[in-house]
Amino acid sequence: MTPLRVAFRADASIEIGTGHVMRCLTLAYILREQGADCSFICRSHPGHLLSLIRTHGFAAHSLPVVDIRSSATDQERFPYADWLGADWVEDADQTLAVLGPVQVDWLIADHYAIDERWEKRVRNSASKLLVLDDLANRPHACDLLLDQTLGRSSADYNDYVPSRCVVLAGPEYALLRPDFASLRAVSLERRASPRLVHLLITMGGVDKANATSRVLASLASCALPMDCRITVVMGAQAPWIREVRKRADDLPWPTEVRVDVRDMAHLMTNSDLMIGAAGSTVWEACCLGLPSLLASLAENQRTIAEALEAAGAAKTATISTVAAGMDWFLTPEASTPSKLSDLSRAAARVTHGRGASIVGQMLTMRGQL
Repeated sequence: MTPLRVAFRADASIEIGTGHVMRCLTLAYILREQGADCSFICRSHPGHLLSLIRTHGFAAHSLPVVDIRSSATDQERFPYADWLGADWVEDADQTLAVLGPVQVDWLIADHYAIDERWEKRVRNSASKLLVLDDLANRPHACDLLLDQTLGRSSADYNDYVPSRCVVLAGPEYALLRPDFASLRAVSLERRASPRLVHLLITMGGVDKANATSRVLASLASCALPMDCRITVVMGAQAPWIREVRKRADDLPWPTEVRVDVRDMAHLMTNSDLMIGAAGSTVWEACCLGLPSLLASLAENQRTIAEALEAAGAAKTATISTVAAGMDWFLTPEASTPSKLSDLSRAAARVTHGRGASIVGQMLTMRGQL
């Protein structure tokens, strides 16, 4: 049998962030282990991850950035149209040119600026089309749709997908690397008697707004335990790394700034509390039962943060109220261990971390979806 051929259309940039490409890479790893031939099509925005994709052994085709703004009609249709870096027709045609005349088995689109118009235009290039979405705000012409948002249901897409489309909804399908599920038992056991000794800060792979520096500035006024240590995680494309390192040096607790971390599952397992943006990293934290204080850096993140807080799986704050959020963990009204334990148990119920394997198995069932 010929290998399954899978193509991903996803972008990373200073504006978009890295999460879309990173979760596609996770799924590509799973599919490659099952014998699939995976490739990526990405536009070369400032902050793209084409080199990273190639470093991990996948073909990555670069599309040029076109200096064009989306039409007023497109902006009214959805607010992310400019993220594509080209007119949607041009993007679809460039994607078709890369794919060539032979159909791929799966074309996977993970982009807030793509909708049914683009999908219908490329439809004949793929036997099946999978869309990764988090918004439930626009129509799609796909065979399979995945939305890993907590509280999302397939009914949220009734008006947006064809009746034949299979919708996978909720964080049980979150696309996490296998090492998170592998370390889940160890991480949960470690939290049986928690202490706030190791604080992890991760505000996204790019953090274009420099939220990390503001979080570190807020922590300076917090009464963290004197034996506490802090680890800050940033992506190589983050524009504020130098300022963050300076802020870290000024803190009274040992603070390490790590760039392009490759052992995030181990780092989270050995952390006691995460201050983070409410992006895709939250599902990794939940899998490992890592308590979180979440700040929303984008409108779609607010939905995630509020749902996790409602489930008792995290606390929320704004960037300007991080210090007050930390005080909740440090005040004596209820013991910090109890607070950490309660959050950890609720977080662990959100996802088991095996979503990528489940989705990968579905994609390799040729023609059986």
